[in-house]
Amino acid sequence: MKKIDRYILLKYLTTFFFCLILFTAIVVVVDISEKTDNFVKSGLSAYRIITDYYIGFIPRIDAMLFPLFVFISVIFFTSKMAGRSEVIAILSSGVSFRRFLLPYVVGGIFLSALLWAGYQYVVPRANQIWGNFEARYVDGPATVVNNNSTFKQNLHFKIDSNTYVGIRGYDTVLKSGNGFFIQRFAGNKLVYNLRAEQFNWDSTSRKWRLVDPVERYLDSISERVTKKPLLLANYNFKPRDLRKDDYFKDQLPTPELNDFIKLERLRGSEMLNTLLVERYNRDAIPVSVLILTIIGAVLASRKIRGGSGFHLAIGVIISVLYILFSRFSIVFATKGNFTPLLAAWTPNILFGILAFYLYKQAPK
Repeated sequence: MKKIDRYILLKYLTTFFFCLILFTAIVVVVDISEKTDNFVKSGLSAYRIITDYYIGFIPRIDAMLFPLFVFISVIFFTSKMAGRSEVIAILSSGVSFRRFLLPYVVGGIFLSALLWAGYQYVVPRANQIWGNFEARYVDGPATVVNNNSTFKQNLHFKIDSNTYVGIRGYDTVLKSGNGFFIQRFAGNKLVYNLRAEQFNWDSTSRKWRLVDPVERYLDSISERVTKKPLLLANYNFKPRDLRKDDYFKDQLPTPELNDFIKLERLRGSEMLNTLLVERYNRDAIPVSVLILTIIGAVLASRKIRGGSGFHLAIGVIISVLYILFSRFSIVFATKGNFTPLLAAWTPNILFGILAFYLYKQAPK
């Protein structure tokens, strides 16, 4: 890379990280003002609040606003360069517009890779810290109508193509429940039934501990009943699979999320589309960083009356439109019949077309 490339790339990265730190500080201050009552009621020290909440909150909010920070940063420093006629000087020296965008592309790829790595492992861990605090101190006590309750009722799902599980009540904190039953079918005939009034997770053996289970084996002419005081059973679902709250899908690292999606697809779960949108978004959102980088560089490289203020206004409008497209796609996928893969990638496709159009129309 030439000196001018290093100059632009350094401007890009320093402006971005300054913007990231500044906006993070603002968001934290606003969040503190909103949650002061919750912090006081929790009785936690300042150190515990930082380690139990803000260690998770800051990476979560930074990842959420990462593309917006990139877009604003690119528009801001490029507009300043255009206002000082630096862009005109670079292009007048014989550098093509495509070559001028090279350091932007390099910086965009670097930040995209950084965000992608964060979404795979760092952000899920941060979401776990943040979500545990929210569930314990902010959402309030468990209630049957609260989707983030620690007590779940009337759970039904498949564990394979022929076997169904039902649970009357389950406490996700104590990892115990009641009203457990399993039914296995061969064709349309019931061949096996198990019922246990109480059950819990045995962390030592990593199996389910069923109290006073009753097993029934049925065939076309007879029925065999078996009763035991205790049964340790290994099923293909774990306590985390029963914790289907608003925070759960965000807290799984990508390899675990992939495994969980396979199980939910086998079980015919109603939340499958939500899980798929989350999985595809972890790849799609980092790509938006590169797309928004190109759009910002093309828009702000033209020297116009109004300077940075006009460029920033255009940037905010485009950012709002991107967020709206993204939200609408997710809603249509989770509540309607829109394909989750398209829901995650549609904003990138549309704004990728916009980036290409603006590039073709940019001054050469």
